[in-house]
Amino acid sequence: MTRRNLLYAQSGGVTAVINASAAAVIETARRHPERIGAVYGARHGILGVLAEDLVDTAALDAAALTSLALTPGGAFGSCRFDIDAPADNPAQYDRLFAVFAAHDIGYFLYNGGNGSMDTVAKLSQAARQRGYPLVCIGVPKTVDNDLEGTDCSPGFGSAAKYVATAMLETSLDLIAMSGRTGRIFVMEVMGRNAGWLAAATALAGEGEDEPPHLILLPEVPFVEEPFLERVRAVVDRLGYCTVTVSEGIRRPDGSLVMEQHHDARGHVQLGGAGQFIARLVHERLGYKHHWAIPDYLQRAAGHLVSATDLAQARAVGQAAVEFALGGRDAVMPAIRRDGDAPYRWSVDAVDVHAIANLERVVPAHFIRADGLHVTPAALDYLRPLVEGEVIRPYRNGLPYYPTPQLPALARKLPAQ
Repeated sequence: MTRRNLLYAQSGGVTAVINASAAAVIETARRHPERIGAVYGARHGILGVLAEDLVDTAALDAAALTSLALTPGGAFGSCRFDIDAPADNPAQYDRLFAVFAAHDIGYFLYNGGNGSMDTVAKLSQAARQRGYPLVCIGVPKTVDNDLEGTDCSPGFGSAAKYVATAMLETSLDLIAMSGRTGRIFVMEVMGRNAGWLAAATALAGEGEDEPPHLILLPEVPFVEEPFLERVRAVVDRLGYCTVTVSEGIRRPDGSLVMEQHHDARGHVQLGGAGQFIARLVHERLGYKHHWAIPDYLQRAAGHLVSATDLAQARAVGQAAVEFALGGRDAVMPAIRRDGDAPYRWSVDAVDVHAIANLERVVPAHFIRADGLHVTPAALDYLRPLVEGEVIRPYRNGLPYYPTPQLPALARKLPAQ
């Protein structure tokens, strides 16, 4: 059988476990030297392929791969760049396939979310049109948990564990400081169109009187009066109130409650919804108010990784290589939930053409009828994803994240 090289790259917002998928890809590929030659990485996703900015993973020994799997962030560098359709930009694909050919790439594995699956689908289509022997596989990840075709997305469980823990611990502080004037704490979490992370903060408490008392999801239009009435009722009863806000909450007319600016490609950067909600409560109800935005913290907390999430991130990395060797082009390893009591899961393949650029939102039966919290069914779904703790090395009292040594490959093509 033909022996070809494998190229791996990371795309989109990184997670606490994306490098675990990378380590699993490398380890699995090395177990098949008869089919896979070198394992390369592209710096900063597809942009690294276009720039022929590639690295060799051969320098990573077993110890380095173990460390890599426990390191948050993206060791290969990521990007937010969407390639054009093959017919719209043939020159772009000429460059991509020139790089593939120059380095004898027969397998391309792209680790990302919705847009990354679209890239995999486009490259697969282009390879077939050009007659270039390339197997393209999508490796799932996203803290937003909005990938279609999979029960959950690697990266979400750890981010969910972090935001639920943050809500739990902050609430203990709030309870201690609550007084006669009433207090409100608002935490804004990631979630542009899908409120999975906001929903996950419900794991912090059990029962109506435990935080978070309200959860504002982008799936539910934000209406001020019912929200304020509920806040008032909670403060009257408890003396304080905690609220989780998805960054992407919208008014009934569809407009965002808050946004920051549009970038050069038209993408909207969100932020400030939590501050808006906290100030609204203060202005209308007079309570003392505090808000927090975990921002990158929720996806970078390597010290609080979910053991379930880590295992699933490694499993999809391993399956991606096995699918590639089996010639299963343009597929993504997906997590299947096989049971809840106890929680059981497996990995299957889904066609990236069927899921690319789709967003899986929180379903209606996970959202309480008043739209201000989640249902027991949501909690049953979420609990297993945050379970288990990961033991990691510490140095000088802090988590130890050694930088992997990834020597650059010599360029074989003219720079562009």
